[in-house]
Formats: sequence, C-alpha cells, structure tokens
Amino acid sequence: MKRSPVPNLVLDPVRESLISSSGALLLREAIRIAGVDRGLSRALSGWRSPRAIHDPGKVLLDLATAVALGGDCLADVAAVRAQPAVFGPVASDPTVSRLFAALALNVEEAVTAIREARAQARAAVWARRRPLAGAPGRRAGGQVVVDLDATLVTAHSDKEGAEPTFKRGYGFAPMCAFVDHGVHGTGETLAVDLRPGKASPWNSADHISTLDAALAQLPGQERGQVLVRADTGACSKAFLHHITGAGLEYSIGFPGREGVQAAIEAIPEQAWRAAIDGDGQPRDGAQVAELTAWMPPPTKPTRSPARFGPQEWPTGMRVIARRERPHPGAQLRLTDHNGWRITCFATNTPRSAGWRLADLEVRHRQRARCEDRIRGLKDTGLRNLPFHGYAQNRIWVEVVALAADLLAWTQTLAFGEHEPARRWEPKRLRFRILAVAGRIIRTGRRRRVRLPRDWPWNRLIDTGWANLRTA
Repeated sequence: MKRSPVPNLVLDPVRESLISSSGALLLREAIRIAGVDRGLSRALSGWRSPRAIHDPGKVLLDLATAVALGGDCLADVAAVRAQPAVFGPVASDPTVSRLFAALALNVEEAVTAIREARAQARAAVWARRRPLAGAPGRRAGGQVVVDLDATLVTAHSDKEGAEPTFKRGYGFAPMCAFVDHGVHGTGETLAVDLRPGKASPWNSADHISTLDAALAQLPGQERGQVLVRADTGACSKAFLHHITGAGLEYSIGFPGREGVQAAIEAIPEQAWRAAIDGDGQPRDGAQVAELTAWMPPPTKPTRSPARFGPQEWPTGMRVIARRERPHPGAQLRLTDHNGWRITCFATNTPRSAGWRLADLEVRHRQRARCEDRIRGLKDTGLRNLPFHGYAQNRIWVEVVALAADLLAWTQTLAFGEHEPARRWEPKRLRFRILAVAGRIIRTGRRRRVRLPRDWPWNRLIDTGWANLRTA
C-alpha cells in the first residue's frame, strides 16, 4: 500500500503558551522607535472620556496593527486581542466601534490629529535612519520622489459616497500619494484622500490637496527637494503651476494633444536618441526626444484666469517624447505615428541639472512602482471599507495608511537598502516574517519568544530584531 507523503497528524487537546504572530515583535519595536504610540495618545486625548479604560490612541494603533498583520475589518482586532503577551490589553469590538463613532462626529479634526501623529513619527524614523544610510526617502540625486495616483475601491453594498465610477464600476475613488519605493525609497504611504466614486481622476483640485497633505507628512528639511510624479490624469495647468509655485520639480504624463502631433511631425529624425532600461542598458526599439522647441506657440487665452485658472503652461516646462515599436498584435492608437507608439511627459528639470533625456525618461517611467504600492495598500485594508458612513470610512482610510506606515517603517529600520526583504510587498512580509508562530518561555526572570528551529527566514528576523534594538 502506497503511503501518503503528507504526515499523519492529529490534534492534541493539550494547549501551550504559543503566539501566532511572533514576527510582530518587529512591528512593536518600530512603533517604539517611531513614538507613534505616544504621538497618537497625545493627538487623540480630546476624544478620551474621563472614565475611559482604553486610550483612543492605543485603540487605533491596535487596529492598525491588526490591519498590518492582514486584517480588513474591525472584528479582526480579535487576533491582536488574543495575544496580550505581545500587544497588551486590547479594547473590545464595541469600544472600537464607539471610538469610530466619536471620531466621525468631528472627522476633519480627527483626520488632522491622526495625520499630525503620523508626520511626527515619520520624522523620528527618518532621523534614526539618516545616520546609517542617509535620508530614507531620498533617491540618487538628492530628491524625495512623491508619486500620486488615483485608484478605485469597489463597494459591494450601498454605502454613503459609493457611486458609479468612470470605469463603470461602483464604489469609491481615493487619491493616493507615496514615497517612491526604489533602492533609496521607503514606499511609505503619505496620504490617502477618500473620494466618492464619481470623482474624476483629472480633478486638479484633488491633486493639489493630496499633494499638500503628502508634503505635510515629510520632515520639514526634506520638503524643498521633492520630485512630484504622476500620470496624465494630473497634467493640468493648475496643478503644474501649483508645483512650480512651491519650488518643486515634476515629471507628469503629457497627453498626446496640445500640439504634440504637430511637434512629432516637425521634429527631425536625427533628434531621436536611444532609450535605456532601468539598468542603464540600451532598450531595443525605443527612442526618446525633446519636443519643446517644436511645440506650436500657445493660443491667446480666451477665458478669465481668475475664474478658470491659468490658461498657459508654466514657464520652464519641457515636453519629452518616447517612441517604441508596439509588441506584435497590439492595436495602434490615434496618437501613434508611423507605426511608433508615442508617449510623452512634461518636466521642469532644467538642462543645467545634467540629466540626459534617456535618464529623465527612465525616471518618469519608474512611477509605475506607484501601482505596486496601491496593490500593497489594497492588501492592507483598503480593499474593504467596512462602514456605511462616509466619515467613519475616512477614519478607516487613515488607519489603513497608518498600518502601511508601520510595515514600511519596520522594513526601513530592520533591513538594509540592499536586503531583498526591504522591498517585499505586505503579503510576502506577513507570510514569511510577521505570521511565524513562536513559543513564549520564562527564563532568567524574563519572557522570551522562541521561533521554529527550521524556519527558512530566521536569519532575516534575527537581523531585523538586532537592527531595531540598536536603532
């Protein structure tokens, strides 16, 4: 008889002192270093009643921890409550619900308080990391790269603010801002602004407010060297003027109109240069060129700037095009030219900065990493908005952003820039590090957690713990 390769196990009724989230010790250490527990407690002190047992800051932090570990609703805080040896006393579900109801009564002040606590914690993390590896949000070139993008969150029931979306779905359309997640970036979630489903991805006012909220999250000394990246949805004259007025740089997708077609027709063939890939190697079948000198002059404004905003593009804007042969079977678009797929972006990075056209194009194309951060955010609670009320869901979105920050801060402080775990997405980080089971023992008047002997990622956990304890 052939034996099954799977061990024949039975459930033993004897219970031991185990925890199911041993890797969360790294989260707890990151919280201690960032001081986000103390910051939230101070920020939300106004919402604590005189006879309350649980601090509102601790309640939100416990919920954010549950979301960071994989939860997506209020009830999932039970997994944190079941491990008091790690997380301490945790509020009951009714207490958490009452806190959300209280915060929703004055949602603007609550959101502002939570964001201020996150900004203070971020400054502490960046200050701790800077002596080791420089400012953690800066990329090569000394800039902090902030990526903006809108996304859609499907609602499966009738909730306040849920509406038909521009992609014929139903739900919400939050606007997000992240620190770039390259070799020198952290991938932190700077801002998530919840918007009704019918909100336009091209709304310049939403881009401006989200960018301002994102800049407020950065340490003060880092706000002057920021590169703002976004897709063509953000390419409005009002938004580009706002960035320019703040003294920042931008790299924004530029639509194939506004004279682009005329410039493509007029530009000489020798103006095209070879494009490169992310490793700096030549990219087959791709070329880049600057269209600025061949763009037709702007037409005279016919509307009042006071009512309709600026009517001309900001001074110093450059338009750069990339052309590439579409892959076999791809359908050409109206903006394509002579069989070439044409894409453009606008930037105000001056020629004197020393960037080659190919380097600027790669820098802009790397904004696609923003999609990875959105996917990670949806794996960290954004996929589900658990409340019917719009105000409560705004608080939930702030908890999601805090949970994403806890993961990013843990990776930033625990792992070096060249350690692969430094850039793992939340799902992999949870499955390999955070969710490992452990045994609690008492020895030498101390409680210790022992991990499985043959767990493949013990080295990463040990390294992360050592780095956090010495940070």
